Amino acid sequence: MSEPGLQEPVDAQKRRTGLSRLVHAFGYSLAGLRAGWGETAFRQEALAALVLVPAGFWLGRNWVETALLCASVVLVMVVELLNTGIETAIDRIGPEWHDLSKRAKDMGSAAVLLSLLLCAGIWLAAIWARWA
Repeated sequence: MSEPGLQEPVDAQKRRTGLSRLVHAFGYSLAGLRAGWGETAFRQEALAALVLVPAGFWLGRNWVETALLCASVVLVMVVELLNTGIETAIDRIGPEWHDLSKRAKDMGSAAVLLSLLLCAGIWLAAIWARWA
């Protein structure tokens, strides 16, 4: 613990061990999810996941199909959070336009697009296999 009136060091999490480290890391993860919820795209994907994940359990004919269907939906949300993190870090550096900043943001956006296409492909293949 730090002395009264002193600010906790920036790298305090790196010094923690055991259960304390896990508890604090979980808190940081929840803060990240709350921050992600502030993004429209993440909210839309999370709400879609509330429908698609249960549907994945219904549509999947075995545990592998079910896992692929559900994991592809969660993957989209993971990539969206990473993209938001990239955008936030770039915005922190400065608001002015820079070719490298645009490139980083475009690449993050492309990663989201690829994850969405992968998800759609998996779901279409599962639907095709089920009803074709």
